[in-house]
Amino acid sequence: MLYIDYGRGGPAEVMKLAERPVPQPQAGEVVVEVRYAGVNRPDVLQRSGLYPPPPGASPTLGLEVAGRVSAVASDVTQWKAGDLVCALTPGGGYAEYCAVPAPHCLPIPKGLSPREAAALPENYYTVWTNVFDRGRLKAGETFLVHGGSSGIGLTAIQLAKAFGATVYTTVGNKDKAEFCRKVGADAAIDYREQDFAAEIGQLTNKKGVDLILDMVGGPYIEKNFKSLALEGRLVQIAFLQGSKVTLDCMPIMLKRITFTGSTLRPRTVAQKAAIAQDLLKQVWPLLESGKVKPVIHATFPLKDAKLAHQLMESSKHIGKIMLEVKK
Repeated sequence: MLYIDYGRGGPAEVMKLAERPVPQPQAGEVVVEVRYAGVNRPDVLQRSGLYPPPPGASPTLGLEVAGRVSAVASDVTQWKAGDLVCALTPGGGYAEYCAVPAPHCLPIPKGLSPREAAALPENYYTVWTNVFDRGRLKAGETFLVHGGSSGIGLTAIQLAKAFGATVYTTVGNKDKAEFCRKVGADAAIDYREQDFAAEIGQLTNKKGVDLILDMVGGPYIEKNFKSLALEGRLVQIAFLQGSKVTLDCMPIMLKRITFTGSTLRPRTVAQKAAIAQDLLKQVWPLLESGKVKPVIHATFPLKDAKLAHQLMESSKHIGKIMLEVKK
């Protein structure tokens, strides 16, 4: 089969097509013949040498796919060869075939194409576990998500709005702000032109928001503290501007703030399976009704994975970047 090899890592140009044997399903796994794979920030970090895969995971890039099940392990009963699925993968998505734990597969939602379905797993697993499980967002609360035009951001905006929250977001330009408002954000703050902490103060009449989802870190952390309400929660899922900062932690005490975070990829099969079941019950009906939907910015053939990564690194996209693996 064909897959993307990035050698020892480096800039996007190091990625190239290569060949290797088709994986065989191990206990508890299925093999998916991949139609489409999603491109995500962790892929870029892994290619750059900054995010090694966890022990036992495929070293090949790619954390989400959609396609047809081609083989199942003898102990797998919930899927059979021929089933159409989308799946969160431990790695290996940038390839014509990918081995996946069976419980991490989900049926393609009715009405969605395989390309749209491949855009779901990484973002929807991440948002569900961090915003609704760890962040405990409830109807009637206020929510701020940074990076609103990213795949994570657009997913968080739509789901939070669907579950009854007031939603604010930060973006880098007017076009991104307008798009975020169209998909449900109550306000979009241009962080290049405005101080988001001051804007949140005005939007909430100085009360602050109940929950923040942040992937920026760095100088945002202290400003997030300022933007939170009493009993507010800050959930950190990445540190694009660094994890080491000097900050005043007094607001944690005075506001009784919860500051937490998580990573998804190293979690156990059982933990991810539980998230999958929550998505199937709580979110798949929203996708099938059209209340929420993936936003896809661009699709590249597998051989042009380097172009997909260059676009990701440019931050000019709005929504997901996809790879077409097989037509």
